[in-house]
Amino acid sequence: MQGGDIAQVWEVVLADDQHVVVKSAATDATLEAEGLEALRSAGAPAPRVVAVDPRVLVIEHVTGPPDLHALGSALATAHQTLGKAFGWTRDNVIGSLPQANPWTDDWPTFYAEQRLAPYLPDLPTELAARLSDAIEGPLPEVLDHDVPASLVHGDLWGGNIVGGRWLIDPAVHHADRELDLAMLDLFGGVPPALQTGYDEVWPCADGWERRRPALQLYHLLVHVRLFGAGYLGAVSHRLDELGW
Repeated sequence: MQGGDIAQVWEVVLADDQHVVVKSAATDATLEAEGLEALRSAGAPAPRVVAVDPRVLVIEHVTGPPDLHALGSALATAHQTLGKAFGWTRDNVIGSLPQANPWTDDWPTFYAEQRLAPYLPDLPTELAARLSDAIEGPLPEVLDHDVPASLVHGDLWGGNIVGGRWLIDPAVHHADRELDLAMLDLFGGVPPALQTGYDEVWPCADGWERRRPALQLYHLLVHVRLFGAGYLGAVSHRLDELGW
């Protein structure tokens, strides 16, 4: 099957005529399986895990028809599953990269220390200094609103939406729910129908427009490490937007 950057994927028909997707694992496949089951338990449309070991993940094969409105509503419902703090039960991955998830009571601290600071060494000196100054200065104030520790997909872009209605390839943890919408907006924009469905269940708090470029920094930094300097301009642009 086409799609993805770090694994091979096949559509397979089992002896009982069940259609499944088999994914080779570049990282521990049990992490992805855990994320899919967490999303399903929270009310999000994610494929059922058929079988898993650390090397291979087998999930049900899912298709359309698209229903982005329902997907938005389901995403908002899943975001209402709250954790005891920000983080996850164990460290996992985003793409092929490690994602640290120590339980942290304070969202700005978690985001700064676990999502931004680890990527400072990947940046040119001047850009790294700008981001470091932001972490030590205005970032906490921008991110500090009444943030519930929502269950998030964690890697939500158009390529991880199948058939316009299913979520795959999560990097789950508990975070500011706006993180999912910020990433979706970063790569292709939030589809209007999805946003409408989301807002009908749980609209974002005032000030989300100001927070969005700050929340996009994490996924841009991930892309810098995975794909190179072509994403440095986008990092700089987000800092410019924020006046940092």
